[in-house]
Amino acid sequence: MLPEEPRVVVGVDDTPASRWALIWAVGAARLRSMALVAVHVSRAPVHPFPEALPYTHAVRQLEEARSVELIQTLFDDMAGGAPPDISTLAIARLGEPGPLLVELARPTDLLVVGRGRRGALDRLLFPSTRRYCTSHARCPLVIVPTPPGSDTMTGFGFASRPAWIRWLSPRHPAE
Repeated sequence: MLPEEPRVVVGVDDTPASRWALIWAVGAARLRSMALVAVHVSRAPVHPFPEALPYTHAVRQLEEARSVELIQTLFDDMAGGAPPDISTLAIARLGEPGPLLVELARPTDLLVVGRGRRGALDRLLFPSTRRYCTSHARCPLVIVPTPPGSDTMTGFGFASRPAWIRWLSPRHPAE
């Protein structure tokens, strides 16, 4: 049995860090001719006996539909739609983002997550996806930082060259 082709798996949500991670993942997938898997994980509503609630299945379906719509919106905002030159797949799940991303990423894949700025309350209430992936990933992991001053980023096309690329590039004597 042949191993499956490696993929770029990127965790996305509606934060600037996630948008930068998606941009980086699309570029990596293009550069390496790999498929791109965009994953959005919604935290499941917490209830001590979820199987006892008659609406749990409906909530799950609604949340997964919202997640797929969010992924499509991110692709539309960032690239004018899913990039036609690479194979893309959108996956929506309910649960904890870190464990599900680690579970979905195979050893031959490249896992990409964003590193944003979180407040003290957010850090207290929700575990860090980045830290979980750092500790448990079985594949190479790329953590994409949010460039300074990009908190209000709403998107740009992949054809444009944002200033942060120059910031990450080696300095040339002419600059």
